[in-house]
Parts: sequence; structure tokens; C-alpha cells
Amino acid sequence: MTRVTDANLGTTPVRPGFELDEGALDRWMREHVADYQGPLIVTQFRGGQSNPTYHLATPKRRYVLRRKPPGPLLKGAHAVDREARVLIALERAGFPVAHVHGLSVDDTVIGTMFYVMDMVEGRVVWDATFPDVPAEERAAYFDAMNATMAQLHGIDPGAIGLADYGRPGNYFERQIARWSSQYLSDDAAGRDPYMDRLVEWLPANIPVDDDVSSIVHGDFRCDNLIFHPSEPRTLAVLDWELSTLGHPGADFAYHAMMYRMPAHIVAGLGGVDPASLRIPSEQAYLQAYCARRGLASMPGYDFYIAFNFFRLAAIFHGIKGRVLNGTAASAEARQRVAVLPELMALAWAQAERATRR
Repeated sequence: MTRVTDANLGTTPVRPGFELDEGALDRWMREHVADYQGPLIVTQFRGGQSNPTYHLATPKRRYVLRRKPPGPLLKGAHAVDREARVLIALERAGFPVAHVHGLSVDDTVIGTMFYVMDMVEGRVVWDATFPDVPAEERAAYFDAMNATMAQLHGIDPGAIGLADYGRPGNYFERQIARWSSQYLSDDAAGRDPYMDRLVEWLPANIPVDDDVSSIVHGDFRCDNLIFHPSEPRTLAVLDWELSTLGHPGADFAYHAMMYRMPAHIVAGLGGVDPASLRIPSEQAYLQAYCARRGLASMPGYDFYIAFNFFRLAAIFHGIKGRVLNGTAASAEARQRVAVLPELMALAWAQAERATRR
């Protein structure tokens, strides 16, 4: 989840350090992209994507290029080949994603691995309150998001060649251990009593259905969807960098966390009356998802919410450590440090809520 500012929107001339050989790219496009006709105009999308993303314009069509960033990288990080793989597989399954024209693992073309996909034209909603959508249409957009996520979780990974896309089973055990370790090892950021409690509480309260597994997006929110320009219909889901095989309940709860997240922390609906916006309540939204998935209910839902708050707090805690170490200095990083105490308290409040159920 992110707070969107004008600085994150649109495109800009390619930033220093992220230049690419446009002539070599043009030659690659002519060979690998059907019906491609130059000349090619390259700009870079704004925002904080860890994988640099470029807008490719030609006289007749537009494309998007995603690449590994230049320079030394951690092993396994910035795996744009994984992104391309899941997009290709999901398109074949009839799931709404951008069409991938090709993947290049040849670093000599533009300097790093990259893939090119269609630029999907449509509507992006940056605010979870959908302020620019007429009130009478908002519920339909929420229903479209809900249906899209249920469709994703209903796809059999093995049937589309993704059986090895992640480690199935024990999802929460592995994730809790990972984020707990990151929190506990960050001496610069210090310790927090709420987070200390969560480190103990979460592994002791994992629901019994932990072995449920599906393709998960990892960052499913309204601004990672492209809707039809004038209809409440999903045309494409974007940003598959965090996708893997995981627990569908955790993936849904990350998305539904918007209902409990104050807008000043990240884009959320916390403190807002859904009825006043004419959008479904959190419970109605959960019930709609369960109905689509053939579930009577989701008994572990409040645990899944608590886990996602903890995960986000651990991420913000890591940002605090980098700010204190002098390796992060942006206004966005400082804003996240400022709200961290409230976020950690909110995370523990979700655990208390789950305990009362």
C-alpha cells in the first residue's frame, strides 16, 4: 500500500543512471514485437518502482518496458523474468493482464534483462475512496476488484505451468519468521513493545488452514488495477513483482486492510463510513469474496489482517533504520518513520481484535 503524490504520477525524461541504448532497443523491438513500427520515443515512469519502468511510444502504439536496475544487485532480486513468466501464464488462463511481447535475458541489448508488454489504456484510481467516480457507481468498482482477486485465487498454478512459482505450504510460518528476523536484527531502528508482542503472538496463533495455497499478487490494491475507461471492469492487474505461491487469505487481507488503515498512514478507508461513500462494508466485501471462492466464511481473517499490519510495520521499521543510518533521506521515508509508532500500535490492536473473536 502506498500514499500517492503527484510526484509519483506520469512520466519524465529518462533519469541519469537509467539510460538505455534506444537504437539497440528499436532493433530488438523490430525482431520480437509483432507489427512494431518506429520511431521510438522513450520516457521513464515516475514513482518508486524497484524495477525501472519505461513508456515506449511509437506513432501507432504504446508499450511498457520493465527492466532490472543497473549496477550490483542482490542475488534473486529484481526478477523481471518472474514477472514476465507469471504475466504470460495468467494471460493464457484468461486473467486480465497486459500482453507480454517478449523477454530479453541478453544484457548486451540495453544493459540488463527486460521485458516489453502492451500499454493498457484505461482508468487508474489512486484513492481508495474513489472520489472521482460517481457515488452510485463505486460499489460496482469494488465488486470488480473483488471478482478479480477471487478469479486469481481460483486459478490452479499447476494447470498453467506455475507449480514451481513459489514454495507451497507453511506460508505464515515462513513469512512471520522472515519479518520477525528483519525487525529483531535492525539495531538502528530499535525495539517496540507492540512489535515484540506480535513476534510472540503471531506464530502461536496461525490458523489451522495454513497449507492452503494459490497464486498471490502480494500488492493488490486499486492503483495496481487498470479499469475500463468508462465501465467498472478490470482490464489489467499491474505490478507482479511480489507475486508467488502463498496463502490466498493473506493476499485478500492485504487488499482488505484498506478498511482499517488510516489515510494519513497509507491510502486507506480507516475512520470512513463506507455507507456514506456508497461502497460495501468490510464484512460485505469479505462475504462477497468468500461467496465467489465457494467458502462459507474465512475463520482466520482477523489473523490475516494482523499479520499484514505486522508485515507493513516491519517494512516501515526497516525504513526507519535506513533513515537513521543515513541511507534513506526522502520525504516519503521520513513520513513513514513519523507514522510508524501509530502503525505498530494498530498492528497489535488487530491481534487483540483477532483474540476476541
